[in-house]
Amino acid sequence: MVLTLPPGDFRAYLFDCDGTIVDSMPLHHRAWCAVLGEWGCEFPEELFYAWGGRPVADIVADLNERHGLAMPVELVLRRQEEHYRRGLPGVAAVPEVLAHIEDAHGRVPFAVVSGSTRASVTTSLLALGLLDRFETLVCAGDYTHPKPDPEGYLIAARRLGVAPADCLVFEDTDLGVRAATAAGMAAVLVPRPGQRAHV
Repeated sequence: MVLTLPPGDFRAYLFDCDGTIVDSMPLHHRAWCAVLGEWGCEFPEELFYAWGGRPVADIVADLNERHGLAMPVELVLRRQEEHYRRGLPGVAAVPEVLAHIEDAHGRVPFAVVSGSTRASVTTSLLALGLLDRFETLVCAGDYTHPKPDPEGYLIAARRLGVAPADCLVFEDTDLGVRAATAAGMAAVLVPRPGQRAHV
């Protein structure tokens, strides 16, 4: 698959992390299932991808409501990250996105805008040897309103000193693309793993 970029002379690239830079969504799903299984809670793959980009607290709250459970958000988050980190040695970058990172590095500044915690994003990027490519990370806790609100992307543009209209966003979820669009930025959608071969 070749990831075709929209036309434009972009002065910054802003990336979501999981499923965009890091081919980590299957690993995240396995980690979610391992943790939620302790409460007898199912999280089907289709629902997992449909909820891509949502904050962990919202996901746990909705799963609690659907299944009549009272899973503690902080504990689920901590356990999910523990399971995820154990699987990180086998994770890879999304090749089509990595190609654009390698091509543009040094020409335009990069930022990450993620719904994941800073610890999770940092661990993932370190595992791929890519952390030093990014001038700034905007993670959960750095903004008040999650995607599809544009706040995270606007913070990243401000930190880089680049106008929103001059930023290109790489995203793997509809929520993320909506956030980029609301920020006045162009966006490219990265297909999920099972769809990339067909693009």
